[in-house]
Amino acid sequence: MSVEMVELSVKASEPVRPTGILQQNRVFLDFFWDLAKPDQEVRLKAVENLIQYLKTNNKADDLEYTFKRLVDGLAHTRETARPGFSLALGQVLSAFEDVSLQSILDRIKEKHNLQTVKKWQTVCCAFNTPEQMQLLLVALQRFPQTLKPKKLKKLLGSSTIINADNIPKLTEVLKMAARSVKKECVLPAVVLDLLKLSLKEDSFQLFWNKAIIDGMLKEQPGPTHYLSYRLLGSALPHLSVAQLKEVLSGEVMMHYGEHVVSAQKPDRFKLAPEMDVYVSDFLQGCQDSDKQLAVMVGFSSLTNQGYPVVPSVWRVVQHLQPAALQSYVEWLKDTFLQPQLDKLLDFSTRKQKDSQEGREQKENSVFRLRKWIVARLTSIIDNHQVKKQEDLIMDVARFIFFHAFFSAKKATADIPETKGKLSVPLDDKTRGVLVSSFFGLLLAMHHLPLAEDLAEGAAVNQKRALGVTADGTMWIYHLVQYAQVLLSQTKYVQSSQPFSPEQRQAWDGMLESVANLKRKAKKGQTAESNVFQQLFLLVGMHLFKAPEELVDIMKDLQSCVDKAQEKKSKKKKKKQGEEPEWVEVMVDILLSLLSQPSRHIRQVCKTVFSSICPHVTAAALTAILDNDTSADDDSDEDDEAMEEEDEEEEEEEDEEEEEMEHEEVDQNFRLELMKVLQQQNALATEEDGSSDEDLDDEAMMELDKGLAALFSEQKKKTQAKRDEKSKLKKEKALVRDFKIKVLDLIEVFVARQAGSPLVLGLVEPLLTIIDRGMSSDSDQQEQDFLRRAADIFRNQLCRSKVYCRTAGDRQGELHDLLEKLMTKTQKLSDSSVCLYYFSASLYVVKVLRGAPPAETKEEQTAEKLRFMGNVDLDRVATIFREALSSFMSRRKSPLTAQMFTDLFTRFPVLCVNLLDTAVQHIKSGVREHQQSQACVLVLRAMQSREVQQLLSGAPWTELCAKIHVGQTESKVAREKVVKTLELCQFLVKHVHQQKLSVDLEPLQKVLQSLTTVITFKKTGKLEDTYWAVMKHFGVILEIKKKRSNTPQTKRHFVLF
Repeated sequence: MSVEMVELSVKASEPVRPTGILQQNRVFLDFFWDLAKPDQEVRLKAVENLIQYLKTNNKADDLEYTFKRLVDGLAHTRETARPGFSLALGQVLSAFEDVSLQSILDRIKEKHNLQTVKKWQTVCCAFNTPEQMQLLLVALQRFPQTLKPKKLKKLLGSSTIINADNIPKLTEVLKMAARSVKKECVLPAVVLDLLKLSLKEDSFQLFWNKAIIDGMLKEQPGPTHYLSYRLLGSALPHLSVAQLKEVLSGEVMMHYGEHVVSAQKPDRFKLAPEMDVYVSDFLQGCQDSDKQLAVMVGFSSLTNQGYPVVPSVWRVVQHLQPAALQSYVEWLKDTFLQPQLDKLLDFSTRKQKDSQEGREQKENSVFRLRKWIVARLTSIIDNHQVKKQEDLIMDVARFIFFHAFFSAKKATADIPETKGKLSVPLDDKTRGVLVSSFFGLLLAMHHLPLAEDLAEGAAVNQKRALGVTADGTMWIYHLVQYAQVLLSQTKYVQSSQPFSPEQRQAWDGMLESVANLKRKAKKGQTAESNVFQQLFLLVGMHLFKAPEELVDIMKDLQSCVDKAQEKKSKKKKKKQGEEPEWVEVMVDILLSLLSQPSRHIRQVCKTVFSSICPHVTAAALTAILDNDTSADDDSDEDDEAMEEEDEEEEEEEDEEEEEMEHEEVDQNFRLELMKVLQQQNALATEEDGSSDEDLDDEAMMELDKGLAALFSEQKKKTQAKRDEKSKLKKEKALVRDFKIKVLDLIEVFVARQAGSPLVLGLVEPLLTIIDRGMSSDSDQQEQDFLRRAADIFRNQLCRSKVYCRTAGDRQGELHDLLEKLMTKTQKLSDSSVCLYYFSASLYVVKVLRGAPPAETKEEQTAEKLRFMGNVDLDRVATIFREALSSFMSRRKSPLTAQMFTDLFTRFPVLCVNLLDTAVQHIKSGVREHQQSQACVLVLRAMQSREVQQLLSGAPWTELCAKIHVGQTESKVAREKVVKTLELCQFLVKHVHQQKLSVDLEPLQKVLQSLTTVITFKKTGKLEDTYWAVMKHFGVILEIKKKRSNTPQTKRHFVLF
């Protein structure tokens, strides 16, 4: 019924419908919608229904409309829709053969003719988004023969992509690309492709100046700026030398420099690491020295008030070709001599512009630039990855040394450094930087390996030579020779700090001593000769820095080396009343040199001391220890005084006005103040009630002058106190730094002479340092000193596999030392300090025991386990027994169970002697904690195989019986029970396994009654251990569940 009504309504409405497209009914139009659907079955059904509909109706306007829709559909925007329309068009043409194929082809050509499409639509389509722009660029790259300039002109209206008309559209595309990768920190491919295209079309300057500088950089700092910086880095490999110089001296670089300076705060985004990668990749892949030099100079010329924004230790320099490196070094030297700030890309922040003006700013900029250049030159030598020749290394070292200590009077060809003229004279600050950098450079050259080609020729297992040139001569020797040339050429060179006759004599004596050592070394090359040469040369170079301090040291060093060589050759023996041994003098010299703030001197002193370690005497070692321990006594007193003074200083700085009001402590100041007031009759009294209003103007002026002078004097006194405190702080810091350096010598001695009897003399001094350091609040420097001393003592002394094996003649002394250490251990209050004393005691026992006889090392026999060498077993056992009793009977003992566990593990014989004491304290310990620790010690002892071997047989059975009786008599305490049960578990298990004649029935009864004394939980360590023990007696735990709404469990044991 409803279908018929629909058909009638359709038929009734047909006559009144308009002609043309609007006459097509809904069913007909739906065919074309179905042709565009992605489902293939739907498309095929639509083609079939469309042909059937056209044949049934047989209307010309329907057929015309069909061809129009199908031809239009060939250019459908959806790729999946176009096959449907093309299939339908072919099927319709096949079904209606009377339709001419040529007419349809003409219609297609007319509809889809590219010549008739409006060019602005094509341009808008290509420049609409970064993706569409990228598509066009890819087409240009892949199909250059198809998209020729003439073709582009027909399509886009111009033969090039990058031109003045397209710059605004390109800029917008670049901005969209920048925002699209805001959080990805990458450069979109379309941007780099555009730059490459600009180079190909010879429009790079237009693109860079208009699109990047005038377009991207005009935006607020953000994604557009970061994209410009990334494009700058990515463009380096594609630009010529002229283009590199232009780009690296333009606006983009200026903005990048401002970004680097402003991004130094921790919360700012930093693009500098990305730029480092760009430059490093460019230098690594570029073989053109001119391009490498242009990039290095460009980035080095980007300065903030004279100081380049790139770091002075910029590691990209390691990729430079030798020619580029040489040219770069020459540019650095020329810029140092004649800094031309107007040729640099210099900028200042807003704050910097407000703070300095004119000449002051220029002088500061020159200093900042020179400071960076010196650091840059030094870092090039220090970087072992840089490919540099020996001539370049020496050239840099000579340049820095010359300008640090000399100046040119007149140019000479013998000294190339005299040819360079300074446009701005060197000030004291710059010379200070040069001096510091030179000695840092000396240290770098001391560790400098040979050139790469020479090192590759050496044998694989051969130790690489450091600090020498290809001919084996030390770098520092070459510099000393150069210094000698400068000192002798007074006509052309002037020293900034000329030597006095005494200092010049010391210098000449150094040269003579080095020459003598070199002659003796030729006869037989020895390590000692090289070390002493290096020490002489280093002290000689430091004469230029601190001549007054090192003249006496140089004289003592010459005398010492002469005596050492004389003794070595003649083998003379020292007699009573003669001068100290040469090694003692050498140690004093090394200690004096360590007071110098030089890392190079510190390392050379370690090397020298390492070579003379076999000759060190007790007196020399005592001198070293005195420097590390004697200073502690003074420093402890200074610490307390400094703390009080620091509190007073803080109050003075924070509350100066209140101090003036409450200056009760300074009575002298109050008296002086009253005198000034009384002299001018300005002090009011109760009798006359006078005031300052009675004074005339002249009297007031005199009063003001007197008060001003008094307060000025008081201010000077206060400032003098503060200066004195500051001086004391600096001196204290220097003392601590010196003590840390002295530890170097102690560490070297322990490492090289661990088997020497002299090492035993280090035990007590190191313990004293540790004890004092841990008992006082200290700053970071003191903590470093303490940590270093503790590491040397415990890890390198006590735990060393090499130790003194010749202590047989010092048995009494070592036993006394052991007793002293253990007595001190029990009196300490800090467990951390106690641990070091206990470790020292174990070390002394190890030295006394020595190594077991060689014939017993093959197998682990009881005789070997019982071997204790020179140990007085009864005395040592008594010492440790007293310590164990102290641990078990004191509520607050610094000793711990772990200490005795280590003792038992390392010395099983002592463990056997102390077991009775440990078993006794299972029930007699002062607290349950000590009783439980006694259980732990006994358990660890019984678990030891060595102890089991020593107590095999009747002693082992007797021990088990003692422990069994102890367990049955001990009181119940939950903390103790866990440890007791662990011991019981081990005991019962071994009694059963070894079938010992021990009656365990009393122990079983005590354990069974334990459940009535202690409330057991469902699970826990105590419960699990208890049932593990009971399992050995045949008692197991059963868990039954009730079938009720409230699930409960019942625990009971069943005796089999």
